[in-house]
Amino acid sequence: MNLAHLANQLGMSKTTVSRALNGYPEVNAKTRERVLKAAREVGYQPNPMARSLALGRTNVFGIIYPLLAADLGDAMFLDVVSGMSAALEAVNKNLIIAPVSPAAEQPSYQQIVRGRRVDGLVVGRTLVNDERIAFLSKAKFPFIAHGRTSLRAPYAWFDYDNEAGIRLAMERLLGLGHQRIALISAPLELNFAMQRKFSFIASMMSAGLSPDSRYLIDNTLDRRSGYQAMQQLLACSPRPTAVIIDNHLSGVGAVRALLDAGIDIGKEISVIVWGCMSDTLAGANVTTIDQPDAHKAGARMVEMLLALVDGTPAGELHELWQPVLQPGATVGPCPV
Repeated sequence: MNLAHLANQLGMSKTTVSRALNGYPEVNAKTRERVLKAAREVGYQPNPMARSLALGRTNVFGIIYPLLAADLGDAMFLDVVSGMSAALEAVNKNLIIAPVSPAAEQPSYQQIVRGRRVDGLVVGRTLVNDERIAFLSKAKFPFIAHGRTSLRAPYAWFDYDNEAGIRLAMERLLGLGHQRIALISAPLELNFAMQRKFSFIASMMSAGLSPDSRYLIDNTLDRRSGYQAMQQLLACSPRPTAVIIDNHLSGVGAVRALLDAGIDIGKEISVIVWGCMSDTLAGANVTTIDQPDAHKAGARMVEMLLALVDGTPAGELHELWQPVLQPGATVGPCPV
């Protein structure tokens, strides 16, 4: 049965029936209930495309993502996306991921916003100075940032506490007597990398220690660059007694470099990696700064984005989850 037949059966106009089915406030409660009851009895299902056009929505949400080669094998990334997808499916909506080259990323945002091809966006890997977020905010297009930026205008964001996570790692290492501590970082234009580095330096200075510039290596976000960064640290004299790697993609390569060099990890050099390593290094029980509940985090971002689309002010949609330090076998007392 289509909308016209349902309207004829009820003796109402198609406009009234459509508005009742779609929850328009101008339809009184008694009429709405009558229409809904009749629709249930005859098994009426609205045409989803027509309904979307009537409401001015696509029921599709998106991620524009400059995918790295490692992303499709990244269990953490896939777990977050799975949570988003499941949350949208539960309310009969869909998620699309548009992979783009870095050069095409900003034009892709402009194209999707101008064509209103999705109802909202999730912006990942936020930058310290992020043109994507500035553009979406100015365009008043619904989005949630997976991470924070330096933008002062109100925007919706979900993040983990980067400063707190590094403090946890530093407290553990300092408490075991380590002073020559190194940091391997992702590119510092990424906001999480900058926040984690600032926290590392602040923790060193609070302990009365001066960070050694040789021990601060950035621009690593995959296995190869993580491997090379660790090799660079091993060539230092003296070499660090402990290393923090601020992302698990580089962490895989960094740990591999230590294993290949015959280093007894946890005794000769202690290692802490930000991010889950359980699916990447069989047999290596790595101490990690974990971002728990990645699937739930993805679902939570969708909940916040749907609230934004429904009118909740962006300035009220901020969520900061706490990382936890997961003990492993790669941390031990500073060697004498």
